[in-house]
Amino acid sequence: MQYKDLVAPEKACEDKHCPYHGDLRIHGRSFEGVVTSSKVFRTVTVSWERIRKLEKYERFIRNKTKVLAHNPDCINAKLGDKVVIYETRPISRWKRFVVVAKE
Repeated sequence: MQYKDLVAPEKACEDKHCPYHGDLRIHGRSFEGVVTSSKVFRTVTVSWERIRKLEKYERFIRNKTKVLAHNPDCINAKLGDKVVIYETRPISRWKRFVVVAKE
C-alpha cells in the first residue's frame, strides 16, 4: 500500500480491518490528530482543532472535531500519540476512520 509515503509497520497483525495486513481499503480524506482516549478494544478517539474566521465579527473561532477510528494491533496507538487517520467504509456504527500511522 502506498498512500502519501506511508510505510507499513514492521510488526505484523492478524486484524482483518488492518489496511496493511487485512482487507480494508482506505480512500477519501486524511486527517492528523491526537489520541484522546484508547479505552475501547481496537478503537481510539482522535480529535483535532480547526480555526475559522467569522467575517461578521472579524474574529476567529476554534472548533474541535472528535471521531472514532479503528486502531489495528500493528500500530497500537496510545493516549497522547499523534496519528494519521484515513477515511474508509463503515466498520461499525460510529467508526468510519482507521489509524494508518503514528508520528
